[in-house]
Amino acid sequence: MKAIICKTFQAPENLTVTEIADPVPEPHEVLLKIRATGLGYVDALTVAGLYQIKPDLPFIPGNEIVGSIESLGSQVKHLRVGQRVLAMPARGGLAEKVCLPEASCISLPDSITSTAAASFLINYCTAYHGLITLGAIKKGENILILGASGGVGMAAIDVAISQGAIVYAAASSEKKRKACLLAGAKETIDYSQPQWRDELKVKLDGKALNLVYDPVGGEYAEPALRSLSPEGRFLVVGFASGSIPKLPLNLTLLKRISIIGVNWGGYIGAQPGASRPVVNALIQWIHEGHLHPDAGETYPLEQSGIAMKNMLDRKAIGKTIISLE
Repeated sequence: MKAIICKTFQAPENLTVTEIADPVPEPHEVLLKIRATGLGYVDALTVAGLYQIKPDLPFIPGNEIVGSIESLGSQVKHLRVGQRVLAMPARGGLAEKVCLPEASCISLPDSITSTAAASFLINYCTAYHGLITLGAIKKGENILILGASGGVGMAAIDVAISQGAIVYAAASSEKKRKACLLAGAKETIDYSQPQWRDELKVKLDGKALNLVYDPVGGEYAEPALRSLSPEGRFLVVGFASGSIPKLPLNLTLLKRISIIGVNWGGYIGAQPGASRPVVNALIQWIHEGHLHPDAGETYPLEQSGIAMKNMLDRKAIGKTIISLE
């Protein structure tokens, strides 16, 4: 089979396709033919050796996959050949096939396409965990989403709107801001401008800013924190800017603001049973038309490295998908 193997930490665009033997399932595993793999910013950082957690080399990147079952291990009881499933392996998504435990596979309804399913797993679970479980977002509340045109931001827009919230989307180019409007944001903010807080204030027109969803960090975090209204919630999702901000904690005291860390991976690592109910709820909402995940940009397996480079260069809009169909 074909696979992308990272043998040394390197610039992602240098990755190439390698031919390796097909994996063979253990008794409790299924062999999946991968249909689509979702890529995140962390995947690109990991390949480049820039992420805080470094896997053992060599490894096959990719941990958001949709596949169809090609064969079953002897002890598999609840799945069947040909069934389409969603899974999140630790590694192995950038390949034509992968073996996974039966227990880690989640059945997909026919109404959800492979690219849509690969678009939602980590980003939508993170948005659900951050906005609903931790942020307690309410109908009619106003939320500022930083880096709103990326895969993480687009998922947050979708989930926030599904809860009746009003979205103010911050993005750095006209093309990105148009994508946010098409995704349902009420207003967009050009946060590449030094006085972007003034633009936000004008568009809020006296209304409270209740939440900030921040997957970017860096120089944008403090202005966003200062823009929150009293009793607002600041959701720390990540640091795509590459810089971890130092926030003035006196503001949390003066404004009674909560700063909340949103670490979906850490949460389900500590509580493995917590993921399936969230995933099942999201699948149901997609099936019912309340959520609308979709691929932002789609690449073939051979262009996985280029796809990752575009993410690192902050050129990607929406969720990046590697399609193997």
